[in-house]
Amino acid sequence: MSRKLIFLDIDGTLALPGTTAPVPSALRAIRDAQARGHRVFLSSGRNLAMIRPFLGYGFDGVVASAGGYIRCRDRVLYDCPMTDAQRDETLRLLGEGHVLRTVECLEETYSDDLAEAFRDADPKLMNSEMMRWHRQCSENLGMRPLAEYGGEPVYKVAFLCAREDQLDSARARLEGDFAFCTYRSDSGGYLNGELINRSFDKGRALLRVCEALGVDASDTVGFGDNLNDLELIQTAGTGVCMGNGHPDLKARADLICRPIEEDGLAWAFVHLGLADRRSVWEA
Repeated sequence: MSRKLIFLDIDGTLALPGTTAPVPSALRAIRDAQARGHRVFLSSGRNLAMIRPFLGYGFDGVVASAGGYIRCRDRVLYDCPMTDAQRDETLRLLGEGHVLRTVECLEETYSDDLAEAFRDADPKLMNSEMMRWHRQCSENLGMRPLAEYGGEPVYKVAFLCAREDQLDSARARLEGDFAFCTYRSDSGGYLNGELINRSFDKGRALLRVCEALGVDASDTVGFGDNLNDLELIQTAGTGVCMGNGHPDLKARADLICRPIEEDGLAWAFVHLGLADRRSVWEA
């Protein structure tokens, strides 16, 4: 088998939503794949600050902020924050719509007070991204008040609101520069999402890594569970959607594996020949 570049979403794919460690079986599969010469990259909507708990597990590189920041080992391959004008207009328009905002810089994350929104939140109404937010707020995982934001470069703005029309003004002014990726669970509840700069996405990040390392895109495997993984799934040589993934992503994937709660990532690694069954299940 040719050596592959493997790109892994985090929440709902590599780790249970909002947690800070890989599923144990997934980690065994990753280490076996690396021992066979494959290279494994994190590919997350999280900023670098939120990814840091995973960096000690020996990944070969990281795609952070949905493709806005890319690093291979210690080499930065791509770095594309918002302009100051884009940042200021985004925060103003979302604020005027009474939309709760989370500002993702490289090393820090700042947010409006989300505690009230999550006070009586039902976990059954949350998707993987919203569960991550909830855990960050409830356990104070490095999220600082937006009032403390000091003007650092911003890579992504996430949002939370009750109604779609709260985003109308921001959409009208910003959709030329940003894709509005919105998520709502099948059971309803809050609408959450993020603004992704149209200069990048997870799929183009994969291609940027391939170009830097001299690897053909056909020799890549991408794993994800939500709509912000769509470009990754479509661009990778083999796109894998988790069994717990969004129906629209499943429709575009080459392979649908078991859900994360059923060791889906490890199952897919073995199924695709990236890792050996005995190394994963008998370790």
